[in-house]
Amino acid sequence: MAFGWLVGDWLVWPGFHRRLREYSEKHPVNTIPALTSKNPALESSPLRTVSAVLTLLFLSVYAAAQLKAGSKALRVMFDWPVWFGAVLGAAVVVLYSFAGGLRASIWTDVAQSFVMLFGMVLLCIAAMLNVGSPWILADQLRQIDPALLDWTPDNLAFGTGAFVLGCVAAGIGAIGQPHILVRTIALRSPEDVPAARRVYFGWYLPFSLLTVTIGLYARVLLAGDLVDPELTLPTMAEAYLPDVLTGMVLAAIFAATLSTADSMLLSCSAAISQDLIPRFGQSYVRTKIGTLGITLVVLAVALGAPGNVFSLVVFAWSALGGTLGRVIVLRVMNAPLTRPTALIMMLAGFVTLMSWQALGYSESLYELLPALAVSFGVYFLMLPFHRKEA
Repeated sequence: MAFGWLVGDWLVWPGFHRRLREYSEKHPVNTIPALTSKNPALESSPLRTVSAVLTLLFLSVYAAAQLKAGSKALRVMFDWPVWFGAVLGAAVVVLYSFAGGLRASIWTDVAQSFVMLFGMVLLCIAAMLNVGSPWILADQLRQIDPALLDWTPDNLAFGTGAFVLGCVAAGIGAIGQPHILVRTIALRSPEDVPAARRVYFGWYLPFSLLTVTIGLYARVLLAGDLVDPELTLPTMAEAYLPDVLTGMVLAAIFAATLSTADSMLLSCSAAISQDLIPRFGQSYVRTKIGTLGITLVVLAVALGAPGNVFSLVVFAWSALGGTLGRVIVLRVMNAPLTRPTALIMMLAGFVTLMSWQALGYSESLYELLPALAVSFGVYFLMLPFHRKEA
């Protein structure tokens, strides 16, 4: 799935991100909910309000998953209670977000990305030293379960082609993620998009390869000893690295969670202060109170959420891609789109996502692909009725 996701993300970058930056150059757009409205200059509109609520709802879940992931790593290495790690992560994010806002988030993400990459390199080297080359790894995986070397799962309800397309759709789902798109809007000019793409994929590709490789080595090194797969990295580090390097891997895990959580918290805060309650944005103090308030909500969700972090991330990603993503594409492409059509597209995408999960088809075909098809189907059905702009 990781490489299908990468392909989908690659397909999005060449045209969409440049168009998004050009659109934000011509319109007073600072937030993604504002972008979904045909007239971003209006501080309030039904479509902008709905988009802001969706941003708050799903990004809160997404950010909560990040805090929970960091707290699980701390529990393995220091035996701290889960709540303490989540509170610590939230406090750190709030401190530097208060200090510098989006600029602080971007610069800390740069530093955190180096820590993450270095930590994964260390863990991959340790795994190779204990198991052997990739060829030895392949032999041992084949002895454990030959299916571990298959590129696609067995018993796919719709076949391999549909499974691969679903993975590609997951990458295309980046279009609906406010915490990602706001960074494109923040670029100095549309001419900076190609450079941003090179930097992004120059980091993303090796990091993805490393994480997948480490996951495969973990199936050999931790066979039968791992109750929760999401504890793989800290467990491997503790077992196969000296204490100093184990600390580096812990820093990498914590950096990965915080670098994502801070962006989401700031996007949620912006949705409150600029889209839902615009008067908040006119006061520095009220804006920071909004950031603190949404952080407390996210922390509460993290402490009360179920144990599986990955399921929360996948759900939030597909929900944002299936609701906001299609509307954003049409706005950036300057396609005709009325407010009722946009709202119905969002509703149809969300209902499709939930129905697909309820039917149990998500393992065979990622739910974002049918949601995308249904949303655009609604758009083309209603296209003849477009008379007034949203």
